Amino acid sequence: MLETQRNSEQVPTIQRQGRFWETFRSLRHRNYRLFWFGQMISLIGTWMQSMAQGWMVLRLSNSPFLLGLVSAFAGLPVFFLSLPAGVLADRVKKRKFLIFTQSSAMVLAFILSFLAFTGLVRVWHVMVLALCLGLVNAFDATTRQAFVKEMVGKEDLLNAIALNSFIFNSARILGPAVAGILISLVGEAGCFFLNGVSFIAVIAGLYLMKMEDLVFAAKNNSFFASFKEGVSYVTGNKRAMALILMASTMSIFGFSYAVLMPVFARNILKAGPSGLGFLMSAVGAGAIAAGLGLASRKTEEKLKYMQAGIIVFFLSLILFSFSGNLFLSLIFLVGAGWGMISLIATCNTLLQEIVPDHLRGRVMGLFVMMFMGTMPIGSFIAGTLGQVLGVIWAVRIGVFFCVVISLYLFRRFIQKEVM
Repeated sequence: MLETQRNSEQVPTIQRQGRFWETFRSLRHRNYRLFWFGQMISLIGTWMQSMAQGWMVLRLSNSPFLLGLVSAFAGLPVFFLSLPAGVLADRVKKRKFLIFTQSSAMVLAFILSFLAFTGLVRVWHVMVLALCLGLVNAFDATTRQAFVKEMVGKEDLLNAIALNSFIFNSARILGPAVAGILISLVGEAGCFFLNGVSFIAVIAGLYLMKMEDLVFAAKNNSFFASFKEGVSYVTGNKRAMALILMASTMSIFGFSYAVLMPVFARNILKAGPSGLGFLMSAVGAGAIAAGLGLASRKTEEKLKYMQAGIIVFFLSLILFSFSGNLFLSLIFLVGAGWGMISLIATCNTLLQEIVPDHLRGRVMGLFVMMFMGTMPIGSFIAGTLGQVLGVIWAVRIGVFFCVVISLYLFRRFIQKEVM
């Protein structure tokens, strides 16, 4: 890609010598730098809203079940629409389409802020807006996944994916921590408003990019035929299918603890909104460490990270479920964050490594569907178990199923296919 080569030449100070610059080598591409820094600001706002929204739902309803239900509403459109979104991603100019999706998400944040500021907000309002945001995210997330290669080229693709994980989890630290303070100062409405403002950074970055807007048109003009081609590729590739199923397993059984975190913070650890911010930030701290470690690793090392991630994630959350102490809980959640990203980022990078360019949008659409789209299932299960058995047992049951299924997929398919 000529644009990729020109972007590389514009930052001669970043050399491939040295572990530090090797880890951040994707930033030598101008377009990716614009996207990366814009995303970092926007994601901080997203995490602020996520934490403030969970706290507000708990305050309005005092129900773990409704916490899970709101999260389920946000994810349902992702499950049903990510595959069609993947077909669309292979047919549209991704940069321009992302400007539209990011602008739509910004408007939804401002609406929620207005309802909260005026005191009109009810739980059903949050559910409707979560559903609308899920519709936007179904198309946005799939397109962003397929857009990375156009910014950095094939050589730096895996590094760019790891750096995306790094900023996502850096925001996971900063967003909840800032939200925990801001809820006390300006309320949930202020957090929602600042999230809306934060979208300006990524929208501006997309506008400022100088690149050819590529369209990987499907071989067959039929939308259904293109859809079927993407599904057939994954079902016919055992390694790709195992990677996607592992991400889905993590989403359904592993991530449920995050939905219940407001209950842990308020009822078990007696920590309040600021404590909730620190708990979510601890997960992000571990995830950042994993993301930076993966950014400069080879495929063989990534497999070791994946296996270690499964085990560390399991042990950390089991210990967290037994902890009634805030400090110990923070330590265990750092481990959970490290294990989570060691597994998920490796699944993503290995999948993008093997998928052909002309199928990238559709395969990543399936990945997003099975990863982000199945979160409502996990959220609903976690909320129901939390209501019936308590949040502690909800976490223990979920993480048990997560580790058993993940280890089976890793040893039966992924490890053997790579070795």
